[in-house]
Amino acid sequence: MLTSWFWLLLAFGPLLLLERWLHRHLQGVLILLFRSSEVTLVVYSLALLPGVFLHEASHWLMATFLGVRAMGFSLIPAAMPDGTLRLGYVETERMDFLREALVGAAPLLAGAGAVIWIGYARLNVAPVGEALAVGDLLALWAAVQAVFNAPDAWLWLYLTFAVSNSMLPSASDRRAWPVVLVVTLVIGAVLFYAGLGPTLINALARPLDSALRALAIAFSITVVIDLALAPFIWLIETGLMRMTGWRVEY
Repeated sequence: MLTSWFWLLLAFGPLLLLERWLHRHLQGVLILLFRSSEVTLVVYSLALLPGVFLHEASHWLMATFLGVRAMGFSLIPAAMPDGTLRLGYVETERMDFLREALVGAAPLLAGAGAVIWIGYARLNVAPVGEALAVGDLLALWAAVQAVFNAPDAWLWLYLTFAVSNSMLPSASDRRAWPVVLVVTLVIGAVLFYAGLGPTLINALARPLDSALRALAIAFSITVVIDLALAPFIWLIETGLMRMTGWRVEY
């Protein structure tokens, strides 16, 4: 599992930085194009609509599966008092911390699953990873070309971008996670102290390793696509600033 943890952590840092950069500079491009915060909000939300829909729908489905009543569902964007954008929400009745943590984690699970499915079933990214693993640059270039030549590649790349950059849970989604982590650690410590450590490791090692690898793969695919898109967004933004004389400050 150490390899899976290392891979996950190695991909998670760039993912956070790239997602934040892309969200901010995509808004910057739209502001330069439309000169209106209201129009920018609408176009920005439409660009990420598939990912926002999956994010909120996964909340709703997980809550329903766990027996929690969902009382509201919206995909209408809104600017919040703290300056952030809320692209959608699901309102649920009050629940215990375990179910709240699971409902909060649903977008990450659904988004990662969707990214992996698109990457392997529609874009055939497996050869890209294999070429990277052995350091074969010629094979890597051929594999990347094959991804862009896949049927409806641009549609699947767009969906991957929209979903992957909307799948990370928000601060409110993560609210119950610290409690669950502390309880899990306490239970694990008690079981280890009782001599059940080897049994627990044998039972959980393989499924946990598979889950970590799945997340690492989803994060890695997202990082590659975001890295490919970032230069184009930067060039468009820079060109618009030079043409209009406007400048976006972050």
